[in-house]
Amino acid sequence: MLDPLQDAYGSGRGGLLFLPALCGEVFWSAGILAALGATLAIILQVPLDPAVIISALIAILYTWIGGLYSVAYTDVVQLGCIAVGLWICIPFAWFHPAVEAIQWSDWTEKWIGEIGGGWWNFHYADYFLLLTFGGIPWQVYFQRVLSSKSAKKAEALSYIAAFGCIIMAIPPVLIGGIAKATNWTAKDY
Repeated sequence: MLDPLQDAYGSGRGGLLFLPALCGEVFWSAGILAALGATLAIILQVPLDPAVIISALIAILYTWIGGLYSVAYTDVVQLGCIAVGLWICIPFAWFHPAVEAIQWSDWTEKWIGEIGGGWWNFHYADYFLLLTFGGIPWQVYFQRVLSSKSAKKAEALSYIAAFGCIIMAIPPVLIGGIAKATNWTAKDY
């Protein structure tokens, strides 16, 4: 994605534009490995540091053995697990005894408010710019679209992804509504 900017502004400025992308990829990879390591540490009951190393070795191993196909298939399996997991947890959360009945007025009256003023407006501006100009997850989308065999397949991929985003936004909204309707003082910890 930086090639047009490097062609327009030269290799020196193009190299400077590469540094934020490099830092983003390094920090993104570190965050993913830390999340995988934390999950592995909980499941296998091992310390966090070895779990991060084990998860990195597993990722290296399946990429080395299977190449880019294994990475693509792993992405599909992970997305499927996320989708199934989100939808499965909703009935368990919704029918918990501490969750009160959710009324339609709860969604409209209690949730709609104002952003207000203050230092947090910077966060909304930051998210606005991130959604407008893209971030690290956009790079993955662009890689998939630009590697499509034809423009028709790239367009179809974009429409399918848009529909998938809409469908996958439903469980977090429901979980938020469930959390809003939960009597947290009645919950036993």
